Amino acid sequence: MRQLFNLIVRYHFFFLFLLLETFSFVMIFQEGYQRTAFLNSTNRISASVYKGFHNISQYFGLRKANEMLARENAGLRQQLFGLNRQNLMADTVRSTFFPDTSFTVIEAKVISNSVNKQKNYLLIDKGKNAGVEPDMAIISPDGVVGLVVYASAEYSVVMSALHRDIKINARIKKNNHLGNMQWNGLNYRTGLLTDIPSHVSVDKGDTIVTSGNSFIFPSGLLIGTVEEYISIRGENFNQARIRFSSDFNSLTFVYVLRNKNRKAQTDTFNQVKP
Repeated sequence: MRQLFNLIVRYHFFFLFLLLETFSFVMIFQEGYQRTAFLNSTNRISASVYKGFHNISQYFGLRKANEMLARENAGLRQQLFGLNRQNLMADTVRSTFFPDTSFTVIEAKVISNSVNKQKNYLLIDKGKNAGVEPDMAIISPDGVVGLVVYASAEYSVVMSALHRDIKINARIKKNNHLGNMQWNGLNYRTGLLTDIPSHVSVDKGDTIVTSGNSFIFPSGLLIGTVEEYISIRGENFNQARIRFSSDFNSLTFVYVLRNKNRKAQTDTFNQVKP
């Protein structure tokens, strides 16, 4: 008993503090206004914490939703290529050799990308394990992006259309005349359509698409629209400045186009190539 008394005497200020604190809380909760204010403050803090966790949860949920939409878009594009094949086969005017009839679609996410160099590349999160190989086309939901130049087991390097060494066979949609799409190395939103015969009519706003005259890109994929026709005096071929349909600075998900018949088509073509 004496030890308890000595303890109380020794720490009497601390016990007095606890007593006063307890009394204060009792008085607060007995008064309606103070009690309501205290509870409201507590609720606001709890709501802020809950909102923070909710926003984080929504962020990760949105990421999953985007990935799911990319897979669904890949499936829809696969069906679209099937429909294009039927339409092409019904067209007796065109050649019976169609390099764009047997493409499968593989969705991929862009890991890294550049737009401010003379030779720009992308890194995507799909490689040989997913069926990706060099010389496969890469497109975005808006149009042409580039082609695969290297594939490891899990990743692939893509030569962007914003690369000084790339050429993509193109076509003026309104009249089917051919040209080549190149990048001029200046603005990541614009490129050049070259090798346009001087007698061909080209107007601002004309749509430029892939020609299909390759084993990489199917025909009819959007490349861009004409901003300016450039007539070169004394030359048989002119140029046009085009605005790319794809915004290369905001690429997130892309699609790899795999031509299942590419080897057979290449082997057949090499038999008659001069």
